[in-house]
Amino acid sequence: MSAVPAAIVKAFSQLGDRAVVRVAVKSIAITLVLFAGVGVGLYFGLAALAERYALDGRWAGVAAVIMVPLAMWFLFRIVALAVLQFFADEVVAAVEVRHYPAFATTARPLPLTREVAAASRSLLRALGYNLLAVPLAVVLVFTAIGPAVVFLGVNAVLLGRELTDMAWQRHCSGDERANPVPRAERMLLGAAVAGLMLVPFVNLLAPLVGAAAGAHLVLRRIATGARP
Repeated sequence: MSAVPAAIVKAFSQLGDRAVVRVAVKSIAITLVLFAGVGVGLYFGLAALAERYALDGRWAGVAAVIMVPLAMWFLFRIVALAVLQFFADEVVAAVEVRHYPAFATTARPLPLTREVAAASRSLLRALGYNLLAVPLAVVLVFTAIGPAVVFLGVNAVLLGRELTDMAWQRHCSGDERANPVPRAERMLLGAAVAGLMLVPFVNLLAPLVGAAAGAHLVLRRIATGARP
């Protein structure tokens, strides 16, 4: 598992590359626009309910201010990763060019239809698993850290797989499900990225760091012929 910290360090060192900066600008902008849209829609929806039931309209604004940050906390990892799926090829390609040039010429870029399908699967899978974890988190709420541990574990599994699949799908010659990165490394990567997503401002770059680090783990395995 020592490969994971090294991959994360390399990923951070590449954040200044033009290709990665372009992806960062696009993915962060789209993610923030989506959440802004959610906030506006939530406000007008609550305002309509307040008007219908003759409530003080100011409560719509107060409720929106409370609910939008909660929605962002719960959904940020899910939405940010789904958005990144559309630009994952660019991040992986940047890692290939800088660190694994031999793979840059053999990679098979994913067509838009597959990127859309991958983003949709990622979004549905993440929503499903996080919703399934809610009852357990509620049961453990009295422990203070219980819910955080539950969601960290769920997202460690989800993120580790998604972030390494982004690179594996460009290079696999057979079963796309045969991800060569060991499960322990995937979970460690997923836990690290999930942790970064809890840090304000850093969370905006965490998916990019995870995608680049996942590419390092996959390409290192392919280059050495290692098996999970």
